[in-house]
Amino acid sequence: MEPIYVPFREANSFYRNLYDLFAEWSFWGVSPIPDWLAYFLAGFLIVFAVVNTVVIVTTIGTWVERRLIGRFQSRLGPNRWGPWGLLTPVADAVKLLSKEDTRPEGVDRWVFNLAPLVFIVSPLLVFAVIPFGKNTYIANLNIGILFIIAVTTVPTIAMFMAGWASGNRYSLFGAMRGVAQLVSYEVPMVLSIVGVLLLAGSLSLVDIVEAQRIPFILLQPLGFFIFLLAISAEMNRSPFDIVEADSELVAGFHTEYSGMKWGTFQLAEFIAPFGAASIITTLFLKGWDGPLLPSHLWFFLKVCFVWFVLLWIRATLPRLRVDQIMGLAWKFLFPLGILNLFITAAEVLVWETPTTVQLWAMVGINWVIAIVCLVAVSHLMSDKLSTRAPLAPFPVRVRRDLREVR
Repeated sequence: MEPIYVPFREANSFYRNLYDLFAEWSFWGVSPIPDWLAYFLAGFLIVFAVVNTVVIVTTIGTWVERRLIGRFQSRLGPNRWGPWGLLTPVADAVKLLSKEDTRPEGVDRWVFNLAPLVFIVSPLLVFAVIPFGKNTYIANLNIGILFIIAVTTVPTIAMFMAGWASGNRYSLFGAMRGVAQLVSYEVPMVLSIVGVLLLAGSLSLVDIVEAQRIPFILLQPLGFFIFLLAISAEMNRSPFDIVEADSELVAGFHTEYSGMKWGTFQLAEFIAPFGAASIITTLFLKGWDGPLLPSHLWFFLKVCFVWFVLLWIRATLPRLRVDQIMGLAWKFLFPLGILNLFITAAEVLVWETPTTVQLWAMVGINWVIAIVCLVAVSHLMSDKLSTRAPLAPFPVRVRRDLREVR
């Protein structure tokens, strides 16, 4: 059955309500706003509302994240500005706005100034295709997931722009690490998404949510595990934060930045976890779908839960070495992604239109395969990913000396 085309204004309730508000408004029986201007104003207000909501939620999230990390690490966290430190994000913003914008000599001025803007574009563009609730989104692209994959590669360019333009070796090393890491983890991340696309039969994020009779986290446990690790590496968060390894590279690619340029980099890095949580909620957790509560509230609660899991990983695991991170991508996640792709393709080939019973059979098969693969590969990779140096044999001469001392 061919899909029925629904005009954008009728499909998107958020946009339709704003458009009707402007188009039907009249002054003394005359409508001063033409149709084209009503379309423009409705779209502009939606984009304005979404961007500012994301920034405000991220600002609050910085305080929550720092408080929770403090609890994870037996500290108090920010507690000086306002009750329980609630005004700390405001104090940080005032500090960054008042700091001098310095630029070292010898930098490529245009590239140096453009890098923060390019870096923050990607996490904001992700929300352009995310469905926040039933019939609530900025755009429902029929290639929505390809759009997300495309825009999430933009920070790679911004990192290299910042590192190259700074004329600083620490910055350049951080940028080169970032490019290598992001390119490496793009491959398993895309492979993990392909399994979801095979089950949903569509690239539209709205269609993917509506296709989840059973949450895809149950049907794709291996794909979810791969995507969770890959998206964490894409965001440069612990244990994958070698790009900004302060003990090695000061601050990595943005070492030479100060003031609001540095603050723009930080804002983008704090927005990224909310974008990643939104993508995971849409692909694996049935998006806005849920009983009793409004769809928008369900989506927000799921995003907050995934964001907390990402924070938990960041606060718990130590930083890996460069060779360990590259080995994890190519020797661990890439083979698992290929295996998950072939298994999902075989299941879709056998059950083209699966019933609920067949879906639960796929759940059992995929979970058994996921557990076996993770246990087997973890044993094979334990020596290569270990952070402990091999113990040297105890010299016989030292043993003889110890006996003499006794």
